[in-house]
Amino acid sequence: MLDAADADEDEVEAADEAEAGVPAEEAALHEVAEDAAEAPVADEADEAVETDEAVAEEAEGESDPVAEFREKLRLAPGEWYVIHTYAGYENRVKQNLEQRSVSLNVEDRIFESAVPQEEVVQIKNGDRKTIRQNKLPGYVLVRMELDAESWNVVRNTPGVTGFVGNAYDPYPLTLDEVVKMLAPDVERQAAKDAGKASPVRPVEVQVLDFEVGDSVTVTDGPFATLQATINEINPDSKKVKGLVEIFGRETPVELSFDQIQKN
Repeated sequence: MLDAADADEDEVEAADEAEAGVPAEEAALHEVAEDAAEAPVADEADEAVETDEAVAEEAEGESDPVAEFREKLRLAPGEWYVIHTYAGYENRVKQNLEQRSVSLNVEDRIFESAVPQEEVVQIKNGDRKTIRQNKLPGYVLVRMELDAESWNVVRNTPGVTGFVGNAYDPYPLTLDEVVKMLAPDVERQAAKDAGKASPVRPVEVQVLDFEVGDSVTVTDGPFATLQATINEINPDSKKVKGLVEIFGRETPVELSFDQIQKN
């Protein structure tokens, strides 16, 4: 009898242990599953942090040439003034002024000069060509400490007709004005040094064959032989809008460049 009772008790204990083991095993399985699910999330988070750090490092490595140029201008001695020159003599005046500032020992007051440039597209005889030209024809920028002697050196430089503004006490340009005029050249040079393409900027298109107000003869089409006056030019479509006289009345027409000839 005792042996049978002991056997029953052993079976009960084994059953209890088996039942207790089920939740323990389930808990262990849940923990493993949670760890497995959290692992990719942690990896993704680490990768995201690494990516953000790489982007931040790349951003820090890329400098802003215009911001650096602006700071350089702000710290540079002297003020920027505008001088008027004979048309087409801008670069020659710049060269003459740099030579005179050295030969007359005023390079400690006349620091530098600049001729702002810009890119334009010219259309002539149907051909498009991109060129660089003076942004301010007839003007040169000069950074200098203005006094009687430096003023005299600049004013008497060959090709210079005077300072813009008050002839004897001209007002300097603001920092924003100087940056606006010279920044395109700075960006272009920075891109060239870095082996990159120049920043895209709006480019003026100049049609050299015709101007608004020109009188032309229509050479082709239904209005051939008629006279027209140009009142609008569209360089992109290579067409002009103008007025032709038909039956005593002016009629607006649109003509391509190759349909008209300047009188």
